[in-house]
Amino acid sequence: MKYALVLISVALLSGCGADGDPIRPDVSTGVSINSNGTVSTSTSVSASSGNVSVTLGL
Repeated sequence: MKYALVLISVALLSGCGADGDPIRPDVSTGVSINSNGTVSTSTSVSASSGNVSVTLGL
């Protein structure tokens, strides 16, 4: 988890001073319950610019 936070921080800071408009991230979350009553969650954050796309799923 600590590694993921460091990667996110570096990604956010790397955009400082970059030319052009900022890239708006897309966030997707989901909650599901199966027949046994088990609850599972999922979250993903993605950003794309032209042909480059980055996605982080948690």
